[in-house]
Amino acid sequence: MSALTTSRRRILHGALTVALVTGMGGALTACSETDTDAGATKTSVKQEGTGAPADKRLADLAQKAADEGSAGVIVRVVRGNGAPVEIARQAAWTKADHRLAADDQFRVGSNTKTVTATLLLQLVADGKVGLNDTVEKWLPGLVRGGKDITVRMLLNHTSGLGDFLLTPKFLPSLTGQERRTWKAEDLLAITPPQDPPAAPGKKHSYSNANYAALGLLLQKATGKSLTELVEQKITKPLGMKDSFLATDAEWSAGKQHVTGYEPDAKHLKSLLAPAVDLPEGVGFAGPGRPEGNIDTTRIDPSWSGAAGGMVSTAQDWQRFLTALMTGKLLPEAQMKQMRTTVPAPEEGGGYGLGLMKVDTPCGTVWGHTGGLPGYSSEIYTDAAGHRSVAVLTSTNFGIKGKTAASANKRLVDEAACSMLGTSRPSASPAE
Repeated sequence: MSALTTSRRRILHGALTVALVTGMGGALTACSETDTDAGATKTSVKQEGTGAPADKRLADLAQKAADEGSAGVIVRVVRGNGAPVEIARQAAWTKADHRLAADDQFRVGSNTKTVTATLLLQLVADGKVGLNDTVEKWLPGLVRGGKDITVRMLLNHTSGLGDFLLTPKFLPSLTGQERRTWKAEDLLAITPPQDPPAAPGKKHSYSNANYAALGLLLQKATGKSLTELVEQKITKPLGMKDSFLATDAEWSAGKQHVTGYEPDAKHLKSLLAPAVDLPEGVGFAGPGRPEGNIDTTRIDPSWSGAAGGMVSTAQDWQRFLTALMTGKLLPEAQMKQMRTTVPAPEEGGGYGLGLMKVDTPCGTVWGHTGGLPGYSSEIYTDAAGHRSVAVLTSTNFGIKGKTAASANKRLVDEAACSMLGTSRPSASPAE
């Protein structure tokens, strides 16, 4: 990686960072527990076999996406009334590893940024932190150019900071080829400026370094660890019993989790060509699996912290987003700030303070996306927060090829339209 030219590194960084940032996104499961998401009540209902054309189309699209590169797909739709629709579909070759279920735990990656932003805005509401405070005030000497960067700029990615993900020092940790414990301070130390450079406040450019800094700021302002804050302010009050901030590669004991996959080095290089001339040998660590895949489940995500370290389930994360968007976690003034966006075409529309505004074929949705090796997710609500949708996919780079990306996009669009109660304009009975 160190031998890459500047222009080649820029292309590689852009392609792989977008892949990790903008996650795109097997039978319908039986339910028997009470679910308070957006007022929906789960009764004992088996979704498969109901004959609802929209739900069958959604299930068929999920299976097609799984077969064409997504490996495994979980879809959960809450429409504001009636039982949630829950779908789990997977490619046949993945069943030897585990049988996918709609309530499996999942690494939700950058969806974590919405939690981090919520925690920060709670401090703003309490008058303990100001959005116009400089980063230097809170983290002296830790962030390059911190005297000119504000807390708001970190939250909406207009700080002018680049990303550490594809730097030569960090790439081996990202792919799992090197086991190393990274502190947020270390990540900020290797964070480069944006390429090309941009002055603070001038341009939106997504960077995990912004949220690494926000994680440190939260700890400095509260005297508590991020793990404590997440549990005390978010997961415990909301009853998110299957959610936590990962501090190593371990999962919850006794809880089934999704197995994540990525293409092996040969297939990854082919998948990204010709847009990216990936250096020989760059690939993910893990056991080999059928059809040129690698099991990436054990790659340590602890480096992602405030930027992407949360483990959750579709139901838990929809509960969080619903609580946030209906005003249960932040006062109205802070919600208005959170939903004030800057243009962010790569993220599908606009980016607020840890919250994406995404334009779908059926209307605008709010939420975030996430991507880590083996895991890609899109989780959204409607504007009022009464409806929600989650699409969780057990690969990230595996859905970057043309065919796989197209199948995954059709699925996400259909799921969002189903959540909004509208038919996707391009939907056809044959899909």
